[in-house]
Amino acid sequence: MFEGSYVALVTPFYPDGSINFEKLKELCQWHVDNGTDGLVVLGTTGESSTTDAAEDAAIVRCCVDAIGGRIPVIAGGGSNCTETSLAKSRKFRDLGADGLLLITPYYNKANQKGMYRHFATVAEAVDLPIILYNVPGRTGCALSVECVEALSKLPNVRGIKEASGNISYTAKVARLTNDEFVLLSGNDDMIVPVLSLGGVGVISVWANICPRQVHDLVAAYRAGDGKKALELQLKYLELINALFIEVNPIPVKEAMNMLGMEAGPCRLPLCEMEDKNREALQKALRVLEGA
Repeated sequence: MFEGSYVALVTPFYPDGSINFEKLKELCQWHVDNGTDGLVVLGTTGESSTTDAAEDAAIVRCCVDAIGGRIPVIAGGGSNCTETSLAKSRKFRDLGADGLLLITPYYNKANQKGMYRHFATVAEAVDLPIILYNVPGRTGCALSVECVEALSKLPNVRGIKEASGNISYTAKVARLTNDEFVLLSGNDDMIVPVLSLGGVGVISVWANICPRQVHDLVAAYRAGDGKKALELQLKYLELINALFIEVNPIPVKEAMNMLGMEAGPCRLPLCEMEDKNREALQKALRVLEGA
């Protein structure tokens, strides 16, 4: 289910900050048309920290209906409150989501026993495939390899989005993978390295503007053409780096707006880019000319 290029989808807003559902539907169709293998909604890139419960449900319902079962829709059911995560995950299951992305409990910074119980509580109560999400740079906490190993034995914990940027840690997690528990890159600048360790795909910010390229990169590697995959990784590396020149998703939404995709603004406390960073992003987008 989780093989290939999954886009960490932005949530498009109108200038007044309300959700642009028509644009969200358009983006869903555009990703189907351009080879994206699955959607991840209500993640970091989707600004889920600024949407309320009613908006979350409306976003999931909109995407599930727009996709119509053509590719999987994974919903971000994470929270730093276990009961909130459980309630969200149940709601998203009932709305037709195909799986869940669950982030580590940020700010609380539980010990590893607490981490295990946090994820296990949802996994044992909600009958959907679950992807663990390890991104210590955003959350201030991390899953230990031992905790990942224990969680991987739960029947519906089916993978991990690994975004630590630590290749040594990623390699240790890769040793735990099998047909039932897979590794996904959470860093666009490390897709090929993670695939080389046995990863099966990526949950990508970059795919918001380059869905075909990200799909082709992963597909090439998995088809045995590592050279083509590496060429794509390196060709777009400057652009990938520019998409993180400020905190995600500020640059990717700015890039989408530059490309006429009408993603709209971010919600506060995220705001418009600094001028010098906008110029660097605009320069990096030139790689798409003629692509």
